[in-house]
Amino acid sequence: MPHPLDSFFAPASIALIGASRDHEKIPGRLLSMLRKNEYPGKIYPVNPNYAEIDGLICYKSITDIGAPVDLAIILIPARAVLAALEQCAAAGVKNAVIISSGFAEEGGESAAMQDAIAALARRTGMRISGPNAEGFFSQKQRVAATFSPAVDVKPSVVPLVATTKRIGIVAQSGGIGFAYYHRASALGIAVSYVVSAGNESDLGAGEFLDYMVQDASTDVILLFIEGIRDVDKFLAAARRAAELKKPVIVTKVGRSGAGMRAAASHTASMAGWSAAYDAVFAKYGFIVSNDLDEALTIAAVLATNPLPKGDRVAVVTVSGGAGIWGADAVALQGLQVPELSEKVQAEISALMPSYGTARNPIDVTAQGVTSGGLQKSVDVLTASDEIDAILIVLSLSSDVRKPFKEAELTPVLAAQHKPVVFYSYTVPSDFARRELAKSGVVVLSGLTYVGVAMRQLVDYATFELRKPADGAQVPARDISAQLKSPALSEADSKTLLRAAGIALPDEVLVKDKGELDDAVARVGFPLVLKIQSPDIAHKSEVGGVRVNITTKGEAFLAFEALLNNVRQHRPEAAIQGVLVCPMAKQGVEIIIGTMTDATFGPMVMVGLGGITTELFRDVVYRPAPVSAEEAGTMLARLKAAPLLTGFRGAAMADVAAVSQLIADISVLAAQHAEEIAEIELNPVLVHAEGQGVTIVDALVVGRRSSLSPCGRGWLAAKRRDG
Repeated sequence: MPHPLDSFFAPASIALIGASRDHEKIPGRLLSMLRKNEYPGKIYPVNPNYAEIDGLICYKSITDIGAPVDLAIILIPARAVLAALEQCAAAGVKNAVIISSGFAEEGGESAAMQDAIAALARRTGMRISGPNAEGFFSQKQRVAATFSPAVDVKPSVVPLVATTKRIGIVAQSGGIGFAYYHRASALGIAVSYVVSAGNESDLGAGEFLDYMVQDASTDVILLFIEGIRDVDKFLAAARRAAELKKPVIVTKVGRSGAGMRAAASHTASMAGWSAAYDAVFAKYGFIVSNDLDEALTIAAVLATNPLPKGDRVAVVTVSGGAGIWGADAVALQGLQVPELSEKVQAEISALMPSYGTARNPIDVTAQGVTSGGLQKSVDVLTASDEIDAILIVLSLSSDVRKPFKEAELTPVLAAQHKPVVFYSYTVPSDFARRELAKSGVVVLSGLTYVGVAMRQLVDYATFELRKPADGAQVPARDISAQLKSPALSEADSKTLLRAAGIALPDEVLVKDKGELDDAVARVGFPLVLKIQSPDIAHKSEVGGVRVNITTKGEAFLAFEALLNNVRQHRPEAAIQGVLVCPMAKQGVEIIIGTMTDATFGPMVMVGLGGITTELFRDVVYRPAPVSAEEAGTMLARLKAAPLLTGFRGAAMADVAAVSQLIADISVLAAQHAEEIAEIELNPVLVHAEGQGVTIVDALVVGRRSSLSPCGRGWLAAKRRDG
């Protein structure tokens, strides 16, 4: 089925607006790149100062061409760009790439010019990439619509191509996008497309991702992003990639942040600047990498191998020390390097000298290369059901010797029974790379990256896209009455949650000592008393909590003590009263929360709760809403997950109940995204299986909240409020 961007990436004709004869300047280099890469379509240089350029007729304007143009590449000063685009639209040009800079990146009037470009795209339907873009390269169609030297063609150099599968590259930095391409080419990884998104006045990373996902010639996608502007298109493309099981390797930069998010809850303060991005990546199975070479190593492993059926790795080497190092590299990533059975060891031992070892790692010794023991050992391991993947560790520095015979290695790898990864601990020679490339091998030379790539391969093989939460099936309840004051106390927050259908313990807000007797009788012993004020987030820090009260006398004394403590520590605080609560029975403490991300909207979080929440930061985020099934997946990803599943003989916790609570809170946050900024339930006690959960403390922050400095103090260590 045709895609709207087919004519963008595979144009039948290209107009170069601002073309030049000077190959040292960008306009001249771009024409040179198109011709060197043997672009098969028609090229129309446009520049009123020339009659011809490099043997091509040069036109005074786009309207003089008089023939259909699929793509216009704009290479003129910024202030002339809008007029040129208007001419392109009038002439029926379908797509444009604006290489010119000097727009939103400069601010002021320049940003207004970019807004005008976006408006033109909406009005005319012409699709526009840039401005401030480095263009794109369609390798298969030989469209080098870029000035990047990475796509320059050197007649004396035969390209190295090891893979039949291709990677597509989408980058919000042109320099990094073409750096990926340059390094991929050096490794022998075939590329389908590399595109620089520029300032994204119209076409953005999400739409380019969508193209790569549906493109049959793209098997693995590399994504380099700073931020997402076309969010809906990005999320739709991400879901489609997950559904098709097409791997996306993403690098997100700008993680350090230049300031602090002013947040009332731990949910937001612990998120950091990129937690929402990581949540989206995790939801859709994206493989996150924060290093260029690591990302390409992962791409190489994905492009040359099937997905493994498990995490058991055999390490085969010609050097004992290198083999141990290889085994360490994968083991440090949590993969198994199991000792082989006596039967398999016997088969491999027969293929090597007596001083070799077949236990795993398998050292066939240097002699194993010349005797054929290396290849035959790989054959044995490929057929064995004891191993899920093979890592071959060897030296490939020779310019004359081949460790494998192409006729023997090629059919083993082509069968794709299991992943076989090749690592050279010496700098691999061009000879070795090219010889092994004939069998479909990409030689890797970063052992840590190899270990990470094999781990990611195993993880990606087990990824399942969870069914989306159907928030539409849950009727939204009216909570406007509970949100009249955006700054809510715990009691206010719990009233709102009850109105939204969330189950909480029966508690009583006592405003006067005369009401205390009835409240105690209603709640029952043992109980907890907590001061209530929208101005006090850390109740325990002002002496505002008393727990495990077992008599009326204790209750009355505690009531007076709480009020006196608050008058002393926070005399300006508006006191609503004292909340009388039942003392919760024991359970695993977790935190459930929501926050609102500026890009992706509501996020839901779950983590280890109580006073250690910020200390351990054992949290998992996902875009809201989530289903109970997806909430269960979030819980399973916590380091503290064993606490919920019978750790050291403890009872199984009610995972089903807490998963449903997470889902319910996420739906609440999504349905009321315009009204609720943050929700935090901490701690939530998860009781034994079948006994449900108890929300001990809660905070809801409205969109218009202006919390006091103390309220903002939730960035400090979390309190335990009984």
